[in-house]
Order: sequence, then C-alpha cells, then structure tokens
Amino acid sequence: MSDTITILAAKLAEDTMKVMDETGQDRFYVEVGDVLGAASQSLEEAFLTEIRVRLAERKARQFLINRLSDHRSKVKAIEKQ
Repeated sequence: MSDTITILAAKLAEDTMKVMDETGQDRFYVEVGDVLGAASQSLEEAFLTEIRVRLAERKARQFLINRLSDHRSKVKAIEKQ
C-alpha cells in the first residue's frame, strides 16, 4: 500500500473519530467508508483498518482504566479497615 493512501486514511480516520465524538454517531465511519468505496476501494480499506485500530485501542484503554480504578478502590477499602 502506498504511503499516500496510508497517510490519507490515517488523517481521515482521525477526523472521522472527532466527528463521531462530537456528534455521538458511533457508526458514522460506515457512512464515510461508503463514500470512499464509491471512489477508491484501496482508500476505503485503509480507512476502515485505521478506524478499527483506533476503536480497538479506545476499548482496550477503557478496559485498562477500569481495571486500575477497580484495583485502586479495593486498595483504598483495605486501607480503611
């Protein structure tokens, strides 16, 4: 895959995630992908990969935050005893 496609897909994914965050439309990327698919299947595939990676990272990061928060709550509860 060319560097141009990778760079464009990454930037478009970043911008799409910002729109999703602001509007609350968590499936907006599907619509963007459809628009891309009509013009460039290569860019569509790269974009969807970038989106999936970002969504997966968010999910994993939230898991880490929750796990650490739970741990700290348990530690504080033990310390209060």
